Amino acid sequence: MPKWGYSITDIDPEKTVKASGREVRVSHKAAREVCQTIKGMMLDEAKTFLQDVIKKKKPVPFRRFKKKAGHRHGLEKGAFAGRYPAKVASHILKVLENAEANAEFRGFDLENLRIIHASAYPGMKIKRFTFRAMGRSTPKHQTLSHIELILQQTEEKT
Repeated sequence: MPKWGYSITDIDPEKTVKASGREVRVSHKAAREVCQTIKGMMLDEAKTFLQDVIKKKKPVPFRRFKKKAGHRHGLEKGAFAGRYPAKVASHILKVLENAEANAEFRGFDLENLRIIHASAYPGMKIKRFTFRAMGRSTPKHQTLSHIELILQQTEEKT
């Protein structure tokens, strides 16, 4: 069994479900921006947002990693740069669907689930070499990502 944990510890296990994707081959910078965007959304709202990002209908606001990122129409106030990270959105959507399946297995109401924790951070590096002219080589590193999602059941609105 793996020996990893989650980056958040003070949660109520009776009201929350967790899911994670470990060592995913996506950009950790784009994954961080997508996770920041969907944090606080309801489950169905986040799923439709990620599907729209995959279809390139809605941009993801890039707040930290925004060098050479173009301005996008339709971003919320305070964000100017945005991109459409479709590969990252598809992997985060898979993790979100895993969390949804965990909630359904535990008997939670799927309409009242809110994302309370969404994080992405770098994992291990795959080290390779690109061969060059005259017997030289250049190192080529690919950084893998860890994605964590925690959903909490909220009270029903009356």
